[in-house]
Order: sequence, then C-alpha cells, then structure tokens
Amino acid sequence: MIKCDEPRTLGVPAPEARLRFEAEEVEKAEREGRSRRRLLVVDGEPAFELSHWCGTCPLLFRRLVTATQKLSLEDVRERLTGTLADPGDGGVIDAFGALLPEGEYLPVLLRVEPRLVIPGREGDYFSGEQVDSWGIDQFWGLPEYPHTPYYRTFETAVGSSAHLYEFVVPMVPPTWNERERVEEYVELMGRGAVPTAVAVSTLDVCQAENAFGDDQSPHWGLTHFLLDGHHKLEAAATAGRPVQLLSLLALGEGLADAEQCARLPALRAQSRSARKAGA
Repeated sequence: MIKCDEPRTLGVPAPEARLRFEAEEVEKAEREGRSRRRLLVVDGEPAFELSHWCGTCPLLFRRLVTATQKLSLEDVRERLTGTLADPGDGGVIDAFGALLPEGEYLPVLLRVEPRLVIPGREGDYFSGEQVDSWGIDQFWGLPEYPHTPYYRTFETAVGSSAHLYEFVVPMVPPTWNERERVEEYVELMGRGAVPTAVAVSTLDVCQAENAFGDDQSPHWGLTHFLLDGHHKLEAAATAGRPVQLLSLLALGEGLADAEQCARLPALRAQSRSARKAGA
C-alpha cells in the first residue's frame, strides 16, 4: 500500500451511472429457475455475477456474455501513464467517480505485481484454495468457473484463521487488448516507469459453513474490477514489473461490514513491512 485516503462520497444517481451494483429482478430469476444474483452492471448490461448474498457460498466473480465494455477515460489517460504520489492527484478520483453510483468509497493507492491466471490452470484460486475450503460444486461436480482470465496480486493471513486473497479482474479478457499498446507499456516499464491503473473494488467475506472442503477458514476476497489499465496490467504481468492501482473500494456493496473494510489498509501495510523485514 502506498497511501489510503479517508472515505468519501462519490458518484451520480444510480440510473445515470455507467457502472452500478444491482440485485437481479425476482421475476427473471424465477423464470430461469434459480436464485437472484448479485450483479455488476456496465452500461445497462449485466457484466459480472458476484458472490451470493448468504456469505457462506464460495467467493465469486463470473464474467457474463454481455461484459463487452471497458471504462477508460481519455481525459486522464496521460496522467495515468505515470506514477501517482497521492490518490487524489490530478482529479483522477473525481473523474472516475462520475462513472459510479452514488455512495461511500475508500480510495486506496496500491503497488501490485500482477500474475495472470487462467482458470483451471496453475495458480487458479477457484480450483485451488477455494476447493480446499468449499470442495467442488455438488451439482456440477466441478470447481467454480469465473469465465475470464484474471490477475492475482497479494494475499495474507487475517488473524489466526482467516485469509485475504486479492484479485484484479479485467472487464474484457487480455486477448482483446491491442498488442502494440501492451508492448509500449512493457518498454516503458523496462525503463523504470510505474504507470497507474484504476479499479472499483469490493470486499467479500465468505465463511465455508457446512462445505465439503478440508479447510473451513473464512476467505476475504478483495476484488478490483478494472476501470482503466487493461494494457498496463497485462504488460506488468508479462514483464514481471509493478504497477500502481488506484482502488475505489465501494463500502456497503460487498459482503463485509465497516470494521472489516477498515482493516484492509493495516493488513496491506503490515504485510509489506513483514516482506521488507524478511528481505
């Protein structure tokens, strides 16, 4: 963690926001014979299904077929090519806040070293750590499947039993990125540049009660949905370089209470201190 600001009110009325969190309509869920979903909606289209309300089901971010839009802003593109010293530098928070539904957000500026993960392959949380706690889906006989590549960046213990896992989720898969722009960022990072990406984030705390896995410890899932920085994240993962991430943590939109959200900055700072001490 580089710096954490105080929570602030951002956003526009929900019907005007390009991105919003919604509960699926009861009638639609009933027609399709399933429970209501928590959704991340972009430009009026469901983009991701999120963890179930109960807090005992597995952590989830599942890309849907209507997830086709990125939310980059040309007005701040040049500012984000470089390093931010503070979350509020250059009006970036206000610019991206105008895309979000009105609410309380915690701005946190992070430095991350992303690793690209392909579902079902080495390093996949859903077929690894999640199966250890929840087991496989008892209907499908398979692990959960997010329908998207994603990035893993950080994890740490939370107290004596829980564990925090951090993910950066692109709105569209890396295969949609422009190769030339990725290569440009790889070159910039090779010269020492640390560009900045922007995400809206949620914290879900899920407890594997009555599950089929061997490890019943709670999972804290900190999930950053990329607003800007798709090419930067792929370049950083390719080159093994760090990138900054300005996270706007949506307080009240995840499966975590205010006290749990307030602990995140300290968990980040403590882990960084421990890594330095062990170096």
